[in-house]
Amino acid sequence: MGKENTGIGFFEKYLTLWVLLCMAAGILIGKFLPGVPAFLGRFEYAYTSIPIAVLIWIMIYPMMLKVDFKSIRNVRRHPQGLLISSGISWLIKPFLMFGLASFFFYIIFTAFIPTELARDYVAGAVLLGAAPCTAMVFVWSHLTKGDPAHTLVQVSINDLLIIFLFAPIVSFLLGVSNIQVPWDVLLFSVVVFVAVPLAGGAFTRVWMIRHKGEDYFKHRFIPRFNGVTTTGLLMTLVIIFSFQGDAILNHPLHVLMIAVPLVLQNIITALLAYLLCKKLKQPHNIAAPAALIGASDFFELSVAVAITLFGATSPVVLVTTVGVLTEVPVMLLLVRFVNKTHHWFSKPVSEQNLRGESI
Repeated sequence: MGKENTGIGFFEKYLTLWVLLCMAAGILIGKFLPGVPAFLGRFEYAYTSIPIAVLIWIMIYPMMLKVDFKSIRNVRRHPQGLLISSGISWLIKPFLMFGLASFFFYIIFTAFIPTELARDYVAGAVLLGAAPCTAMVFVWSHLTKGDPAHTLVQVSINDLLIIFLFAPIVSFLLGVSNIQVPWDVLLFSVVVFVAVPLAGGAFTRVWMIRHKGEDYFKHRFIPRFNGVTTTGLLMTLVIIFSFQGDAILNHPLHVLMIAVPLVLQNIITALLAYLLCKKLKQPHNIAAPAALIGASDFFELSVAVAITLFGATSPVVLVTTVGVLTEVPVMLLLVRFVNKTHHWFSKPVSEQNLRGESI
């Protein structure tokens, strides 16, 4: 019994390898079996792939099972974590992304990228930087044992702020007037990626505890979903890259150059939020999701908006696709860093007071 909670599972342990293999599989499917993405592309609403939405639901549902709504009121005990994550997401990240993209595409890579193309690449980077993630962060929080209630509240805040801040920030940074944000994409994404799995998880939690008891729910029912989140993530990547494989294969050097500012943005924003939480003496289960929420991008929304505004073949869309390519491996590396630096932080009050109680 001593090994029950000693480490992550087999899939999680080698997740970076599985991610890369699934990306490659998706690209090969798109190249040699184009009928597959063409068929899946028929199932779409509000520029959102229904198969991807279902897989993300499968990916998030097990984490929503762990959300105890009674514990959400305890989030106010650590408001600094919410303020740090929101501040990083909206006051720093979009402008940092714009600055990094402009520096690399207009200056460092000017010999390889024409000015007109550089402008498109900056536009794609801005679309990524201005849209904080609201779905995948549940995965990153889960892998770092982050507070699920804190993660849920922060995601809810970002969902609301996206509606009001995404278009003005993009418009300001790109100097483009009258950007039409597809509100059906925004609202549908919020419903599918957050509201539906949250409702499903809440209903299951209440029903199971009422009929089977809390001990059965925590120690027998929830463990059945170990690996489900990872499987959903890997299948999602296969589908996404089956859609975007041609663009990546046709521009391999540009993909590498585009990746540079995107990766730097993820790392800088994560470290900034993480170290701010440490300075303000936040517990690790608050600092971890705060850092990873601040760093990650809502690439589903960015890809959809890029297609809507600039067309499916635009270089802008290529940048948002590269965001999918780089973010998952980079965020997994950040997850590993966050887990290895757990000792930098004090334990949550609940752990200190209930030291002998199993989680």
